[in-house]
Amino acid sequence: MASAANSLRLCLRASRQLSVRPAASPLLRRALTTTAPQCARPGRKKGWKDPSDNFEFPEPYEGKVFQDLGEQLRYSLENDELAEADRAAVQQALASWENKPNEEKMEEQQIVKEIDKEFAPLRAPVRARRNSFWHEEEQDTDLITDEVGEDDFEENDMMAMGHAKLEEHREYREYARIAVWEMPLLSRFAKKFVPPKNNEVLRFRYTTYMGEFHPADRKVVVEFDPRDLFELTEVQRDKLRKLAGARYNPERGIIKMSCEKFELPAQNKRWLGDTIAKLITAAKDPTDTFEDIPLDTRHHKFKSIPKYPKEWYMSNQRRQQLLAQRRESLKLDHNKRQNSQLIDGVKVIQQGALSTLSASKEKEPVAVRVKPL
Repeated sequence: MASAANSLRLCLRASRQLSVRPAASPLLRRALTTTAPQCARPGRKKGWKDPSDNFEFPEPYEGKVFQDLGEQLRYSLENDELAEADRAAVQQALASWENKPNEEKMEEQQIVKEIDKEFAPLRAPVRARRNSFWHEEEQDTDLITDEVGEDDFEENDMMAMGHAKLEEHREYREYARIAVWEMPLLSRFAKKFVPPKNNEVLRFRYTTYMGEFHPADRKVVVEFDPRDLFELTEVQRDKLRKLAGARYNPERGIIKMSCEKFELPAQNKRWLGDTIAKLITAAKDPTDTFEDIPLDTRHHKFKSIPKYPKEWYMSNQRRQQLLAQRRESLKLDHNKRQNSQLIDGVKVIQQGALSTLSASKEKEPVAVRVKPL
């Protein structure tokens, strides 16, 4: 086997030493290539030019099939355009081939067939089917596996729904362990609630998703009432409301602002604090108090609360009147029940209708055919 492989290696090296283009070489079999062989098209003149090349080469041989490597090498020697160095290499390869025993030749031919069989799928062009829109038949080179037979169930494992159910149980057990072993440890970090002081007028609101990443967890919202800013005068508070614009809610009397332009919530909170400080500084500026500008509330839609007339409200006198009517109705029902004047529908059905049907039940006559005498 080693001698056969060595001979094949020498033949391939000799064929690679040819200076002619592989497509124009008499050797139709090209070693270690993944491109599909192309046959010559009829009607082309000798010396046709490939658009991708800048030189001319002879027309490749068409319709020629070789039985073995020796026949291929002999056919190559018949080419008149073969260079002297290439011709000497081909003659040397042919001499080494003829000196080999028949067993080694058969082994080499078998090796060549196996190589051609392995590279056949690579040489075959992939053509899109007529009914294929997404080209599902093309292989994705970015995948680690070829996805062949991965969805076949071989009865040696559970189905996908079974694995999903197991994963659900694992998640339940994980949270149960956290609730039993880790949650009680949080009690040591508990702090006593301390109500805000008079100078703490800003109310911040954060958003968390319990450790999960979410693009909305960076958002911070702040609310404050201008009336809680005791260092401002009434004129300055009105100017602050006008500077807030659409962020002022005239119905609740608060200013609401939010920020999510930075990655961390602390950065967004700092930006809100700086912005509120700038607004307060601008409100304290005595250059222009904005007293000649009215407060614009067109951005807010007031909720209309229906106002009912006073006659519709429940008064104590009306409440006592309704209670007296209910007591009189219950008293009448009680007297009728004692005098057997109150009809009980359930009792009538059980005692009257069903008993009447059972007493009057007769056998249904059946027609019988009588034989004539």
